[in-house]
Amino acid sequence: MPSFDIVSEVDMHEITNAVDQATREASTRFDFRGVDARIELKGEVITLFADVEFQLKQLLDILYNKMTKRNVDIGYLDADKVEGVGKQVRQRLSLKQGIDSLTAKKIVKMIKDKKLKVQAQIQGDQVRVTGKKRDDLQTVMNFLRGESLDVPLQFNNFRD
Repeated sequence: MPSFDIVSEVDMHEITNAVDQATREASTRFDFRGVDARIELKGEVITLFADVEFQLKQLLDILYNKMTKRNVDIGYLDADKVEGVGKQVRQRLSLKQGIDSLTAKKIVKMIKDKKLKVQAQIQGDQVRVTGKKRDDLQTVMNFLRGESLDVPLQFNNFRD
């Protein structure tokens, strides 16, 4: 039976490239001269450092711009509150990977409400959709692309 998986995975190589490009741009910008403003990536956490909150927002805009240019959805980022550390402020951005159980249940319910002849099963942090016809699976894909969910979705492992 034809099937595919609905996943939410971020390409860490593209994230690394976007952070490197944003760091390079911040180091060459005139408004960041003489300021300790930087972006660090450790594991799945991006940390922004700046002297004032306004510069932190500018760093965040630079990072969002570079991620968008590299076709990385900024929906993967989960921003924490701005924290003051000494003379600096910082903000942590966590990368969200995988589909949490509430979102997976919501996706399954949306597919079932569509009344197509497909079955959706939650398998860990992904959802597997199976059906007898390819056209039904493609209809599900197009339907989910049009919906606004909290996490960006990819469709992979398509099998006939």
